[in-house]
Amino acid sequence: MTSSSAESQRLRDLALLRRVRDRIDREHAQPLNVEALARGVNMSAGHLSREFRRAYGESPYSYLMTRRVERAMALLRRGDMSVTEVCFAVGCSSLGTFSTRFTELVGVPPSVYRTEASRGTAGIPSCVAKQVTRPIRNREASSTGRT
Repeated sequence: MTSSSAESQRLRDLALLRRVRDRIDREHAQPLNVEALARGVNMSAGHLSREFRRAYGESPYSYLMTRRVERAMALLRRGDMSVTEVCFAVGCSSLGTFSTRFTELVGVPPSVYRTEASRGTAGIPSCVAKQVTRPIRNREASSTGRT
């Protein structure tokens, strides 16, 4: 492969990866898995996972779960849904997996977050609350100084 054809292939792959990321953002509440995402862009699941991680710093599954947790945080801040209802509303099928992942990303279990968030973001516009309460992974926390 020549340098220019390798570069054009890399750009095509990046466009496909953006399509996958956009699909995750759009359909995060739908049942999605790496195999289905890979089929949608005619890649193998392994190749998609490797290239997605190289481009975005995390696996497609991890990115999907982060999007789901972000949406769950917004629903929990509203306070009108139970943790179980939120779990299923964001596309998770296991309350245990949802709670574990939520706790990893946010630092507190969803039930605790629901109680604390309703007090902590009272009076703040939802667009600002979303930005200041966005989950930060442990590897990002050390580089940004947030805990």
